[in-house]
Amino acid sequence: MKNASLRQLRVFASVARHLSFVRAAEELGLTPPAVSMQIKELETEVGLPLFDRSSRKVSLTMVGEYVLAYTQRVLAAMRDAEDMVARFRGLKTGMLDVAMVSTAKYFLPRMLAQFRDEHPGIEIRLQVGNNREEVVDLMQQGRVELAIMGRPPKHWPTRAEPFAMHPHVLVTSVDHPFARAEKVPASALLNEGFIVREPGSGTRAALDEYMDAYQMTPRIVMQMSSNEAIKQAVMARMGVALLSLHTIGLELDHHLIAAPEAEGLPVMRRWHVVNNLAKTLSPAAEAFRYFILERGEAFLAQHFHN
Repeated sequence: MKNASLRQLRVFASVARHLSFVRAAEELGLTPPAVSMQIKELETEVGLPLFDRSSRKVSLTMVGEYVLAYTQRVLAAMRDAEDMVARFRGLKTGMLDVAMVSTAKYFLPRMLAQFRDEHPGIEIRLQVGNNREEVVDLMQQGRVELAIMGRPPKHWPTRAEPFAMHPHVLVTSVDHPFARAEKVPASALLNEGFIVREPGSGTRAALDEYMDAYQMTPRIVMQMSSNEAIKQAVMARMGVALLSLHTIGLELDHHLIAAPEAEGLPVMRRWHVVNNLAKTLSPAAEAFRYFILERGEAFLAQHFHN
């Protein structure tokens, strides 16, 4: 493989990630025939097929899986080299790769917009994980430098720095009796059907923490994989939920949903900016880390209130 080009390796890594020549072409700004040509040239260089095209789905061959592992190392080394060069050039240009759990989508894009206004030469690539595990996986693969999440990983070395409080509140329909109560006792929640996120999500963990504190077991009537779906179900009077206050700002402002005061609530957690300790941050990532640590708490306090 001594004559393989970095362009071929980048194309190969993209096709392997998506298992689709079309999606890889879209990501790289190429045409599908151009992607196919790069893969064919790389396979010629390797001397063996890297993808199995015998079925309707594209899949890696055994050789392809081994080549992918080494390709990822090469590309990671090149990113490190690019980061080193960027330090000498200053922060006029650069790439910021950041991931977030889905709950952070209600505020992080606006913070990224502010950051870009101050650093217009920085290109930002934002990836959204459906839950915490997906975001952790993106970091472990080296596909992002920073992650915004509630609960940082504990099973591998990271730097996790809290930058703002993250309250979780009781959420009901506007015509629910709780919405008119002065304060809802915790015991009253035993009679309610809860609409919950999937196990492993930070939102579900907050509910479990609250229920454990009062030695209660929630009556779960529905499980959903998105906060948006839960909000719609609550508004349709299908049950109540415990959600991040940062997910319901628009609905509260327009009186579409209620967040009544309840005993023991809100559950106060923290937002963290997380990075892998084994990798030195690029100048762009270091600048955004400093930006969110300095301004995150004030930004959330300004845009969200209970």
